Amino acid sequence: MDRRIERKPWRRYAPWAAGVALLVVAGVTFFLASPSAGAKAVDKEQVQVAEVRRAPFHDFVPARGEVAPLQTVFVDAVEGGRVERLVAADGALVQPGAVLAILSNAQLQRDVVAQEAAISGRISDVRGQLLQVQRSRADRQREVEQARYELLQAERNRQTRQSLHAKGFVSDAELRIVMQEAEFRRTRLAALEASARQEAAMARRQEGEIQQTLQRLEGNLSAVRRSLDALEIRVPAGGRLTAFQLQPGQTVKSGERVAQVDSEGAYKLIAQIDEFYLGRITPNQSATATHGGRAYRLRVDRILPQVSNGRFQAEMAFVDPAPAAIRRGQSLEVEVTLGATRPAIVIPNDPFMEASGGSWVFVVDRNGKRAERRTIRTGRRNPQEVEVLSGLKPGERVVTSSYDAFTRHNRLILR
Repeated sequence: MDRRIERKPWRRYAPWAAGVALLVVAGVTFFLASPSAGAKAVDKEQVQVAEVRRAPFHDFVPARGEVAPLQTVFVDAVEGGRVERLVAADGALVQPGAVLAILSNAQLQRDVVAQEAAISGRISDVRGQLLQVQRSRADRQREVEQARYELLQAERNRQTRQSLHAKGFVSDAELRIVMQEAEFRRTRLAALEASARQEAAMARRQEGEIQQTLQRLEGNLSAVRRSLDALEIRVPAGGRLTAFQLQPGQTVKSGERVAQVDSEGAYKLIAQIDEFYLGRITPNQSATATHGGRAYRLRVDRILPQVSNGRFQAEMAFVDPAPAAIRRGQSLEVEVTLGATRPAIVIPNDPFMEASGGSWVFVVDRNGKRAERRTIRTGRRNPQEVEVLSGLKPGERVVTSSYDAFTRHNRLILR
């Protein structure tokens, strides 16, 4: 006869208990293995780590400098007209005063002839006035000389009559008449001399004014004649002729720009620099350009503070002789010195700077398993390094790869 076997109660619940135990163990294991709050686990291979160093910090900013002529002179048409003949060609080397083109202007030529005639007539009138003043002064001088001669004759006659009067050959009445005549001649001479001095002073002023008028008229006449010379377009300085596009038969307006002359063999660099450095770059600062593996010293000559697309321009002159092989429009690598090189605590200027702005970093602990977020203070920067003013010590290690995925975390678990 079969007998029913009763199962023990604990055996009935054993599978359930084993499942719960496994869940508890798995939960504890996951808790111990997972990062704490505010932490993020990353693979070591996914991050870059660099050591904090004490080293000389080179304070400079990099830029690209475009080669430009040291001096550019613009050529404008002084007078308008029609292009009759071209003398020079675009790109040619020209000497100072060289003729580029010859214009024609019939109306200008007629105006010049009329103005020449009018000014020449006026010059003739003024010269006539000058001649009249000179004649008047000469006449007055002749009168004075005649009076002096007459006084001399009267004095001689007086002396003779006095001698004869003393011997009794001339009466008192006759002597008195001779003496009165001599006195009259003396008085008349004094009056003429005084009048001549006044007229001479006035004549000198008139002559000065007339001479000034003549000079102005002659200057106007020269200017009128030069207006025809202006139909020859000339360059004021020597160099390489550029932007010269005139064609025969073309009409040119007065004041129109027709060409420019660039200095040949003398160059400057125009560098585009980030606006962040606008307040730190001033004229006379030193810079260096690299060409053909050689460094050339530069000097900042002029700052153009207008910012365009986040950059401003700085013009730089060569302190050393410019490289012989450079050409206009060529670009050179430039380093502008911002300050003296001195020892500092530095870290690499790597992608982490974009997210942190240089105000915090992740510092790796000694065993290399964790990196804690730490506030720092940074100073100067160059393309390779950042100066650390506080928060880090030489020998410590920091994460320098991008922080874009770590901005909300305070700790990294390096697996």
